[in-house]
Amino acid sequence: MSDLHSPEEVVEAQLQAYNRKDLDAWLATYAEDARQYEHPATLLAKGHDEIRARALLRFQEPNLHARLIQRSVMGNVVIDHELISRTFADGTGTLETVAIYEVQAGKIKCASFISGRKSLD
Repeated sequence: MSDLHSPEEVVEAQLQAYNRKDLDAWLATYAEDARQYEHPATLLAKGHDEIRARALLRFQEPNLHARLIQRSVMGNVVIDHELISRTFADGTGTLETVAIYEVQAGKIKCASFISGRKSLD
């Protein structure tokens, strides 16, 4: 794996595409057979089709934005602590999230999410 596609760079590209709401660029950071989980082992989506479908509605939220609070990198694992602005069924607000990304061959192979505190505006 070249330095141009280090795990940290892949995850950063994913974050930037997420904040631009560029679904195609965001999905391009994921491996074709990637999996997303609610930590530790509840499967949310597998493969590009399911991951795209899961993200499609979220990317339509007008205030969607992830603010990186802290990032840790150990080998091919990147852990982001984020505060995500969202539009929930009960109003706008933020959700504290930890995302654990496993990067292989320059793509996110596995993403696992821990949802924390939700606050309404």
